[in-house]
Amino acid sequence: MIKLFDSERKVMEVLWREGDLPAGQIVKILKGEIGWNRNTTYTVIKKCVDKGAIKREEPGFVCSALISRQEVQDYETEELIDKMFDGSKEKFFAAFLDGKKLSKQEVEQLKKMIDDLEE
Repeated sequence: MIKLFDSERKVMEVLWREGDLPAGQIVKILKGEIGWNRNTTYTVIKKCVDKGAIKREEPGFVCSALISRQEVQDYETEELIDKMFDGSKEKFFAAFLDGKKLSKQEVEQLKKMIDDLEE
């Protein structure tokens, strides 16, 4: 799996939200959203291409995401659990739920997720 830095995730978020885009359009979006200049955006796009997260095609320097948001979330979650909870999902959930007030609906959703895993 590919480790993305925050800056790379910002570029990926644009592609996940908008679909395939020319790099120039990504520049415009990120300039408006977070104030990045053209050079910054192109540098981050190149890093994502080098990592295999983005495919770049001509004409028009069109960028496409090669990895999904779900793949990145899954990787980041596993990395967090490994790093902070010795790889134990049980410790992770215990820490997550410690002192938290969950609504009845949230409890039901968690129960359903667990039931779905058992099937």
